[in-house]
Amino acid sequence: MHSKRARLDRFMSVHLGINRRDVKLLLAQGRVEVDGSPAVDVRQFIDEFTQVSLDGRSLQAKKPAYIMMHKPAGVVSATRDEKHITLVDLLDESAPADLHNVGRLDFNSTGLVLLTNDGRWSRALMTPDTKVPKVYRVRLENPINDDYVKAFSEGIYFSFENITTRPAQLNIIDDYTADVTLVEGRYHQIKRMFGRFQNPVIELHRYAIGSIELDSDLEAGQSRALTEQEVKNI
Repeated sequence: MHSKRARLDRFMSVHLGINRRDVKLLLAQGRVEVDGSPAVDVRQFIDEFTQVSLDGRSLQAKKPAYIMMHKPAGVVSATRDEKHITLVDLLDESAPADLHNVGRLDFNSTGLVLLTNDGRWSRALMTPDTKVPKVYRVRLENPINDDYVKAFSEGIYFSFENITTRPAQLNIIDDYTADVTLVEGRYHQIKRMFGRFQNPVIELHRYAIGSIELDSDLEAGQSRALTEQEVKNI
């Protein structure tokens, strides 16, 4: 199905090469099922994950996939790259071919990455309006203090884009380590925020997105499917 969402009669007309009146007849004969139940209304809308069958033969059986990965350093947050290993390269052969990453981590950053083939889900997670928090453990070259906490909470001005970041939470762990919580994901945002203090980021590791935390026993490069509850709760 080319469209992500369409009326059932349009989908079947295009898929089977028949007119919409014939689709209505198929429904009247009880030959069409949608998500395992007899279809009764040609006007009902289906999406790319709706299961549709005719006489028991599947016309559409795509299933949504949601995956947690522990991204290693030196891996590109992309599905293809001519020079470097990508997130998709780390998945096993059973993974769906149409996955995309939900947001990005820099080449040398590590930690939690989510992959899916559900575009609506990934857009909902990444838009700043939904305010899904992303939490990072950051190690700095120079000591940090409470001045950083205040600046992050007020938002930091990026002159190149002429914008001020949304308020971010910074929790100091020790003199050189902090946890940063963002609800947006601008280009190299954390590095640039610490750049205001001319304090280079040595390590950047994301360990949570919303309610999903990176499994402590998931080795770098490993992945697993999210549970149904994790997908809903985030």
